[in-house]
Amino acid sequence: MEELKKLIVEAWDNRDLLKDNKYKEAVRETIDLLDKGKIRVAEKVNGEWIVNEWVKQAILLYFPIQDMQVMEVGPFEYYDKIPLKKNWKERGVRVVPPATARYGSYIEPGAILMPSYVNIGAYVGSGTMVDTWATVGSCAQVGKNVHLSGGVGLGGVLEPPSARPVIIEDNCFIGSRCIIVEGVIVEEEAVLGANVVITASTRIIDVSGDEPIEYRGRVPARSVVVPGTITKKFPAGEYGVQCALIIGKRKESTDKKTSLNEALREFNVSV
Repeated sequence: MEELKKLIVEAWDNRDLLKDNKYKEAVRETIDLLDKGKIRVAEKVNGEWIVNEWVKQAILLYFPIQDMQVMEVGPFEYYDKIPLKKNWKERGVRVVPPATARYGSYIEPGAILMPSYVNIGAYVGSGTMVDTWATVGSCAQVGKNVHLSGGVGLGGVLEPPSARPVIIEDNCFIGSRCIIVEGVIVEEEAVLGANVVITASTRIIDVSGDEPIEYRGRVPARSVVVPGTITKKFPAGEYGVQCALIIGKRKESTDKKTSLNEALREFNVSV
């Protein structure tokens, strides 16, 4: 693996090297390893998420060495550089038409793709459902037993290669039409109600105690989160600015497989 990494970094620093088949094959081998789940764009090491920058570099190098091609999928025709994943039965993944996952993403056995989209570099864990019209952006990392509800958007990131992707840890419930972008981490067993939007700069405020506690870029484990607003002064007056409110913690008695509605009902919040 170190030799592969060395070739990718060399090609990243000098794109002319891509004229050499040795470097092209190194790029293609890296994408194939991604596709098989043998390497990841980001992984948790000793409790911290680490970005494998060279893997993202390989993805970016993959585009210029690929030719545009016509791809026929049933009655549909596509024209692109990156093929789609196939052999779903052998992979042990249920895929409902017209769900699409690009080559270079990895979907663990036992996951379910409703009509949805998974981009290159993304990782989706076993037991996870990517529901209708949900999108898993490039390099986003989704853990096991996660429910991405209808219309959820997980942002993608390729550049800069050092940038952390969106990360959804195990056993999370992400409500309908939530948008999570810019490398935000949603920690284990968190529950997000419908329409929560979180960017790297979004204020995530825990209002469940006597004093507010503020976070940015991270939703703490087992938090129950709903959309909110906070008043901010502007030259033209005071206006409500979007934020996310942590209204409590998911109770230990709540089963990890429970529905989003049931998890929120504990706090008298509807979806």
